[in-house]
Amino acid sequence: MLSRLAAGNTLPIVIVVAAIVVAWYGFAVYLNMPWQLGVYERSGTTWTFADLVRDTLAQERPVLPSPHQVFAEMWRTTVEVAPTSRRSLLYHAWVTLSSTLLGFALGTLLGILLAVFIVHNRAMDKSVMPWVVASQTIPILAIAPMIIVVLNAVGLTGLLPKALISTYLSFFPVVVGMVKGLRSPEPIQLDLMRTYSASAAQTFWKLRWPSAMPYLFTSLKVAVAISLVGAIVGELPTGAVAGLGARLLAGSYYGQTVQIWSALFMAAALAAILVAVIGAGHRMVLKRMGMAQ
Repeated sequence: MLSRLAAGNTLPIVIVVAAIVVAWYGFAVYLNMPWQLGVYERSGTTWTFADLVRDTLAQERPVLPSPHQVFAEMWRTTVEVAPTSRRSLLYHAWVTLSSTLLGFALGTLLGILLAVFIVHNRAMDKSVMPWVVASQTIPILAIAPMIIVVLNAVGLTGLLPKALISTYLSFFPVVVGMVKGLRSPEPIQLDLMRTYSASAAQTFWKLRWPSAMPYLFTSLKVAVAISLVGAIVGELPTGAVAGLGARLLAGSYYGQTVQIWSALFMAAALAAILVAVIGAGHRMVLKRMGMAQ
């Protein structure tokens, strides 16, 4: 049994996760220790090392919360409250997910359109592609407040401004991946299409587009994760009252580090689910196309 686990991926993953958890507990004790020692000193309490470890891992506002505190907070805010309650982490996750999906859809559409024009138009390749690359050198934390302020000035509030920030981040990997994918057919394959007197549209749909599918889905996995980051960042400068970004802001304002970490873990879980869904779609599409996965 153990040998079969060791031969696969299960045992290495379990070992790595266990090492991370042990290290996390160790750092939690170390970072929370100074405050706890101060409490003992002010109260004149006689303590042992076991008392110190127990109390540092049970602080209400720790510097670094322990794993069980984070997961207890996630359980309390996802299972023990109604999903529609503003105290529910699921409610805030849905608000952020809405912006993420809209921004991801817009970014994917924009990225594919730009890639098609870049591949088929030399002027677009020389003029637009450098600007696409240069656009990603601007820190999103610097540009997000400007996008929010400008859109608010023209009356656009709510979901769309946050989605546009996600679009700004997510279109880039799609452009790069699709340009690479649309250019992936070998010259001999393109020559064969010309031999068959195929039109540009036929060459695109029969050759370039199928060849680009593996590149597209790989890019989408990156794009959807970074789109989630964009949605969270978009919530920070708006003073949002809902969303994972709002939970992070509220936690930082009131020193609720457990709340901050639970929101971060929920964001990580959302990203993992979205990437897994795209991965499943990737395998389904390639299987339908008869391509090996």
